[in-house]
This record gives sequence, C-alpha cells and structure tokens, in this order.
Amino acid sequence: MKNILKKILNKKKNKKVIKKTKTIKKIVKKKKDSKIKKAKKITKEIKKKVIKDLKKKDKVEVKTDPLRIPKNNEQKPEIKKVRKQDTEKKVFKVKDYVVYPKHGVGQITETKKINIGGIDVETYILKFEKDKASGMVPVNKQSHLRPLATINQINKCVSILKSKPKVKRSMWSRRAQEYEAKISSGKIYDLAEVVRDLNKGDDIMIDQSYSERQLFEKAYDRLLTEFQIVMGSSLEDAQKKLDKALKRNLEKQIQKVEEKPLAEEPISQELTE
Repeated sequence: MKNILKKILNKKKNKKVIKKTKTIKKIVKKKKDSKIKKAKKITKEIKKKVIKDLKKKDKVEVKTDPLRIPKNNEQKPEIKKVRKQDTEKKVFKVKDYVVYPKHGVGQITETKKINIGGIDVETYILKFEKDKASGMVPVNKQSHLRPLATINQINKCVSILKSKPKVKRSMWSRRAQEYEAKISSGKIYDLAEVVRDLNKGDDIMIDQSYSERQLFEKAYDRLLTEFQIVMGSSLEDAQKKLDKALKRNLEKQIQKVEEKPLAEEPISQELTE
C-alpha cells in the first residue's frame, strides 16, 4: 500500500511540475513575441523616417537642379504665372498738375505699364520742369500724390504768411529737422509756415546761415510754383503776391512804381507834338 501511495503522489507531483514548466514556457514565449513585435515596429518606424528623408532630398534636388530631367516618381516644380498689379481706378489724368512731396509740383505726361520683379505695374510718369527731372509713381500708390490747392487755400496761405513768425528757442539742428519734415510732407499750409518762420525780409543786419537760407529757398520755390499754376498768372505776378505778404523787396517795388510815370512822360509829349 505504501508503494502504491508513493507512486500516486509522485505522479501528482510530476503533473504539477509539468504544468508549471508549461506555463513558464508560455510566459517566456509571450515575452519573446512581444519583444520581437516591438523590434519590428521600431524597424518599420525607422524605415518610414529614412524614406521620408530620401523623398525630401529628392525634392530639394529637383528644385536646386533645374537642368536635370525629372523622373516619373519625382514631383515637378510649379510654374509661376506673371502676377499683375491690383486694379485701382486712376484719380489723376494726363496733363494734370500734382504735388509729389519729395520733389514738389509736377505734371503727368503719360501712363505706362512696367514690369517690376515679375509684376506688371501701371504707373504715372511725372515731369518736374524746375528740377528738369522725371519720375514714376504706381497707380496703387497714388495716395502719396496731392492735387493742387484751391484758391481758398491759397488765400489762407497768404494770411499765414502775413502772420507773426513762430520761432522756437531750441537748437537749430532740431528746428532744421522739423522744417525739413514740413517741406517733405507736401502740405501747402506747412510750406507757408516754413516760409513765414524763415523769412528775414529786407533786414540785411540779421545774419542767416547757409542751411537756413537753403531751406527757405526750397519752401519758397515750391510755394511759388503752386501759386503760379493755381492763379494762372505769370511768375512775376505770383512772386509779387508772395513778397507782398512777406514784406520782401519793398524798396524795389516802390522804385518800379516811381519809375513807370517818368518813363511814360516823353512818350506822351511826342504824341501831343
């Protein structure tokens, strides 16, 4: 009986050991399979990255080497069309006088289409008679141009010229920058203020620096040309109006008035004789 019981117990023990070994083997196999799967996933991801990098390189090669014939698999470069300027209505016409802030009064001689950087741009061609220069302004930037002043604006400019000058006590370099900014703004009232403030009249005793005189002449000439065109008068008449408001060259004007009747007296005598 003892022997029989021993055999039965040994069989049970052997079965348990076999079960345990089987379960351990299964666990080991699962771990191995999971590791293999992970390794395969990693290799797939690496392959994908390598393929992407190769594709990027191929694209770069196509862009950098335009002379190379592309294959069927490669992407062809995009052909860019010639762009056109944004359509905008023309405010000014040919033969119109306009004020360009940097150069003053100019006349539009014609309109032209010009290709700039692969873009068709429609421009105004301006002619500046005084500077003997010409310039171009795109139609989509015509807001920089200013139409000529009206007669009411000119009358207001005359009243500005007659008023007292407002000279600041700051350094001349700072004032010169302010005057230059006013001149380049292209506004007629700002020009009148610069002319008024820098005007020395017929007072010879007051010293005027070269830069001060240069700024005065620049503003004076621009104001004079606009006065002449708007008034439709000669250059002399426009200058007389300006000088009268600024009280300049009064002695010369008085001399001319006094000389006129003296010159006309001998003519009247000859006619009576």
